Amino acid sequence: MPKPAGSYCLLSCLFVLVVSCTSAAKNVQDKQVYIVYMGALPARGDYLPMSHHTSILQEVTGESSIESRLVRNYKRSFNGFAAWLTESERQILANTENVVSVFPSKKLKLQTTASWDFVGLKKVKRAKRNPTIESNTIIGVIDSGIYPLSDSFSDKGFGPPPKKWKGVCQGGKHFSCNNKVIGARNYTPKIKGVPHSALDNMGHGSHTASTAAGNAVNDVSFYGFANGTARGGVPAARIAVYKVCDPSVKGCTTDGILSAFDDAIGDNVDLITISIGDEKGLPFEEDSIAIGAFHAMVKGILTVNSAGNNGPELSTVTSVAPWIFTVGASHTNRAFVTKVVLGDGKTVVGRSVNSFDLKGTKYPIVYGKSASSNCDAASAGFCSPGCLDRKLVSGKIVLCDSAQNIEEAKYMGAVAAIARSSRGDTAFVLSFPVSVLSGPAYDVVLSYIDSTKNPIAAVLKSETIFNQKAPVIASYSSRGPNPIIPDILKPDITAPGSEIIAAYSPTVPPSISDTRHVKYAILSGTSMSCPHVAGVAAYVKSFHPRWSPSMIQSAIMTTAWPVNASTSMPEFAYGAGHVNPLAAVHPGLVYEANKSDHIAFLCGLNYTGKNLRLITGESSNCTKAQSNSLPRNLNYPSMTAQVPAMKPFKVTFRRTLTNVGTSNTTYKAKVVGSKLKVKVIPNVFSLKSMHEKKSFTVTVSGKGLGAGKLVVSSQLIWSDGFHFVRSPIVVYATN
Repeated sequence: MPKPAGSYCLLSCLFVLVVSCTSAAKNVQDKQVYIVYMGALPARGDYLPMSHHTSILQEVTGESSIESRLVRNYKRSFNGFAAWLTESERQILANTENVVSVFPSKKLKLQTTASWDFVGLKKVKRAKRNPTIESNTIIGVIDSGIYPLSDSFSDKGFGPPPKKWKGVCQGGKHFSCNNKVIGARNYTPKIKGVPHSALDNMGHGSHTASTAAGNAVNDVSFYGFANGTARGGVPAARIAVYKVCDPSVKGCTTDGILSAFDDAIGDNVDLITISIGDEKGLPFEEDSIAIGAFHAMVKGILTVNSAGNNGPELSTVTSVAPWIFTVGASHTNRAFVTKVVLGDGKTVVGRSVNSFDLKGTKYPIVYGKSASSNCDAASAGFCSPGCLDRKLVSGKIVLCDSAQNIEEAKYMGAVAAIARSSRGDTAFVLSFPVSVLSGPAYDVVLSYIDSTKNPIAAVLKSETIFNQKAPVIASYSSRGPNPIIPDILKPDITAPGSEIIAAYSPTVPPSISDTRHVKYAILSGTSMSCPHVAGVAAYVKSFHPRWSPSMIQSAIMTTAWPVNASTSMPEFAYGAGHVNPLAAVHPGLVYEANKSDHIAFLCGLNYTGKNLRLITGESSNCTKAQSNSLPRNLNYPSMTAQVPAMKPFKVTFRRTLTNVGTSNTTYKAKVVGSKLKVKVIPNVFSLKSMHEKKSFTVTVSGKGLGAGKLVVSSQLIWSDGFHFVRSPIVVYATN
């Protein structure tokens, strides 16, 4: 869901949450769809959730028939329903004994190869595989559907679905599942005249599914760019599709997302990948993804979620719960550049994926400010809609101060365009020849125009370079600190998210106002990095099928590569580092957090009494110790604390490690990369057996943060000489 060069890049690789302003037909103008979350399903064998939901609605609304009110039930993996309600009805339900929370259904938007080779998961023998278990792995993809006819989803060579599979194929007319795509469900609203199908009408779902688990397909490219073999992280795995997004509804409804989680858990998937997010982090009881992921975690299913595309601003990360594996986006060493040759012979280098070849022909350049007769200079300079004069731009190259409205130049007959962007570190597909320049490069073009009577230029076809410094965090990738739980570091990890080629749906064009249709497209965003980590998690699980979600997450985080710190507050950009699949299979030690650990975490956040019992499905209340627990003491692979600015501080983290490496070994602690005073007790421990646990504390102290230094960090590394178990320690203050 990138924003580096404006909204032109948001066609299908980005979904940002916007509030739904849905209204029904006559007599329900004051109603909207609310999600009524009721926590875990009661353990009673005679409990009938749909009957209970109906009786609740009848009582609250006073209507005997609730067919026009009820939108959907949550009944397989957790409890609740979605319904059309008035504000007064919402308030009554919110105070009902069996209800945890009532919150509006919103509309989300999606957050959107050599990348697998770059992270080390190569096709050659070096990347060891466990094909039998990998083939028994089911990845649930909650997205915009899938294009099942793609070669990436062929079932050639696949046997029948795993026996554990409990799902169905309900993809609608003209949609067929196979032994690769073993299930499909559709949660998008039915609209008259629009086929109700799990078919991907955005391209996004096909792209993310194939990135995680697509077959290896040779000789793939986007008009000659990114040529090679397109494949997923676990090509032998199965895919289950849960469609929640469609252009006909302009996004993804959160009530549908919660239904997708309900079914995915009940269908017995092994892993869930969801490249969707809100505009901002939400309290857990109002966050459909956090709610669904919590119940998935309880059932042993890891949820991998994109961090968001609102970077580089701080506290923009939208996936904030500790039971979700949150992924930022980074660049690989491959990049696409588009050169502009000016009439004076100078060449400036910009970014885009420009497959259009103008053969080096130079065309007149016109500045947007000079090509308008009905807008102020600033609006014309931005090439705002309705500002450009067709007579002044037709057949020319238009210079725009922003890439936001770059397509406007094409509409007015421009042969090409040059745009400015402060986030020009990522190349995007456009529907005509465009080069997006950084500020300094753009100023070179402006200077040339100002000094030349008849300026001309050529926008060349893009080139591919492989010497880009990497991994580096993409500017669009959302950053921490965590806006909801300040002492939980988010994002957790970063992975390739820029300029990723993967399967696409030929039913939709690869960019706005494009007339082309392709089977494989290049997209960028945390939407693309998220399925990379989902693929890695499935890869790790194929070697350790009994590992819990937290063990898999810990293994990936503690073995991550260091990342180039080209940004302020770097850990808030990349978390533990860059994903390293091969090392993650053998982490040595893991930080494990089970359901009871997360209950203690919730108790420490004042989730007590009725709400806690309903969420967890357990009758017990918080103990005094649980209520006094600090969020930073959750057994998490990273350690983060927010402290008051300009005051001395001393914080302690409590952690427990589980041995998954070798027996009869000794680990020693080492702290690197900081002037902080860090004390680890004990700093040496021996492990006699597998799965043995050892607890320790980390105490961090300092004189105070401020005066330009608001963040300090270091790395705690436990090592037995073979394994290196690395955790970031981050202490920060806010202004």
